[in-house]
Amino acid sequence: MWYVLDLLSFWHFLCFFFSICEIIHTFARSLCLKFNANKVMSMSFIMILALVMLVSLLSVRWVFFKVLKIAKDKHLVDNPDARKLQKAPVPVVGGLAVFFGVVIGVLVGVSMCGLLSLFADLEFESGMFSCLLPVVLSMVVMLYAGAMDDILGLTPTSRFVLEILVVLTIMLSTGKSIDSFHGMWGVENFSWYCAVPLTVFAGVGIINAINMVDGVNGLSSGLCILASLLFGFSFYSVGDIPNALLAFSMAAALMPFLVHNVFGNTSRMFIGDAGTMVMGLLMTWFVLSTMHSGIPLGGADGGSVIAMVLSFLSVPVADTLRVMFMRMLNGRSPFSPDRTHLHHAFIGLGVSPSITALSEVVINILVVAFWWTLACCGVSPELQLYGVVVASSILVWGSYFFLEHERDSDSRKARWLRNFSPKTHFGSREWWQRISFFLDSPEYSERERKNLRERLDRKFGNL
Repeated sequence: MWYVLDLLSFWHFLCFFFSICEIIHTFARSLCLKFNANKVMSMSFIMILALVMLVSLLSVRWVFFKVLKIAKDKHLVDNPDARKLQKAPVPVVGGLAVFFGVVIGVLVGVSMCGLLSLFADLEFESGMFSCLLPVVLSMVVMLYAGAMDDILGLTPTSRFVLEILVVLTIMLSTGKSIDSFHGMWGVENFSWYCAVPLTVFAGVGIINAINMVDGVNGLSSGLCILASLLFGFSFYSVGDIPNALLAFSMAAALMPFLVHNVFGNTSRMFIGDAGTMVMGLLMTWFVLSTMHSGIPLGGADGGSVIAMVLSFLSVPVADTLRVMFMRMLNGRSPFSPDRTHLHHAFIGLGVSPSITALSEVVINILVVAFWWTLACCGVSPELQLYGVVVASSILVWGSYFFLEHERDSDSRKARWLRNFSPKTHFGSREWWQRISFFLDSPEYSERERKNLRERLDRKFGNL
């Protein structure tokens, strides 16, 4: 019976997709009769981006519980230990659902662009989407490697070798690398002898930064949603259609996962190394593409591309650099696990995981806003970079040392923080439990759903 319902759902999805195709086709042709081609192209592309985000979101929602069931049946879970925050095993293959949504969204976006070029007399550059092929194939490699790490465990050396090879493959297949500082410090283009090691170092660093920051529900996915949206708007502003499709698809695919990851109980999944390695790879690709174009967000005059991409990823990069530096100062490997990340400082003071994740996303937004202010004020590219580094250090490093100091302090401020922290735990609130029930309901039978709903109504006095 469930297979019949799945087939019907897929058939309805196809009907919806082709209906949207027909609507966009008709709308684009009517616009061509009234406006010039450039304006029609822009309006049509906005509609395509909206459709791509919708399809990515619905695709993840459709496949999410199927992946969850497989994970529970095969016991593909992350077990609790002294370093982890969860108290029970949690399925760890959320990255598979996110990857599915990203790929489906990109395919729909590319198909819609082809449809417009065929039937609406709008021309796209020949081969403009070819750069996405090596990126998607690299995503597949990282997905499989991450899944093996989640299930079997990989040595750090094998992971590093694989990450280096994947970054090199993207460089060689697309021709994009960090090969220019765009006039910063008087440096323009430089040779591949410098570009290759610099790109590999940055790419592997970003992949591991995204992986290492994944320690609290909603944190890595929230930061990557923010970064994907910012990169997406940046690509859209310079007319980079393929990367805009990929960035907005990534943001939309992460949204349903984020909601279940934060609010779900029985439907909660971790994104796992498979997901963080895919997210890290895409962040690396977005950085390389932005550095290659040399044009900052919105085409801001005098804006520094280097400062911009650093601000987009300020929290994961700054926090990872601090953690690795502190480990080496203590004579340990920079990759040895511990509880010295910024989110551990929040949790140690009693702040809830959801508010911890939200706080770090807000910190990232503040750094981006600071860079944007500097760029709009005409500050030199060098000072923009220095400003982003200082802002990231104050907000990320400063927050960590402040929270660690207050945790062991008996000052009035510390007492206020300890008294306030329990108020950030919303798990017992009615609205939180009803959201959790709604998200978890596909896991239950009709009878179980009815019993749980009645229990909630009795608990909160709605009967």
